[in-house]
Amino acid sequence: MKIARGGWSHIAVGLLVGVVGGFSLYHQFMLAGVLLLIAGVLLTAFMVYFFRDPERVSPSDPDVVVSGADGWVRSVERISEARYLKRDTVRISVYLTPWDVHVNRVPVAGRVIGLDYTPGKHILTRNPQSSEVNEHSTIVIAGEKITCMVRQIVGPLVRRVKYWLELNQDVGRGDRLGIMKFGSRLDIYLPAEDVTPVVKAGDRVFAGLTVIARITKG
Repeated sequence: MKIARGGWSHIAVGLLVGVVGGFSLYHQFMLAGVLLLIAGVLLTAFMVYFFRDPERVSPSDPDVVVSGADGWVRSVERISEARYLKRDTVRISVYLTPWDVHVNRVPVAGRVIGLDYTPGKHILTRNPQSSEVNEHSTIVIAGEKITCMVRQIVGPLVRRVKYWLELNQDVGRGDRLGIMKFGSRLDIYLPAEDVTPVVKAGDRVFAGLTVIARITKG
């Protein structure tokens, strides 16, 4: 199984806790050593599962937008985005649990024209205000027909979101965009007059695979 970029350091922590800590305590405090070893094995297994990065093939239809994250659609709403896109948008919010794949993917093919990181709060990502007030990364991608914005948002437990892209980089639909660690929220903003959403709140989606909107602009 492929492990996401940056995941091996977290996996190593579990190994150190279990193997080094467990065996160090085993001869003096056998029960404590065994328990620590078991805890380390479980932590390592969880980290391997959490940082899994499966290969995926996105739909070939050029007029679709795919989800940027695995998870559950929290909301689909019309909202004015005044800072980057400067227009009315459809915002599709996806909530990730700790059990989802946390590698994010590019919703539309195009060129990266904006990258930003904004410090902020760590309120629950279920709160609609979290998109604006929480610490987050912003990625703007100009496609052939539309420009979209992706926002990686931290939550109370999440302390890091990271994109792996560079300005002026050309990206394909479904390419790896970055990662969010230990449960978060990802918002995708699309020009309202140029797309038709095809998902609703409560739908299950998968990054790079699930179509979340169709491009209606000719």
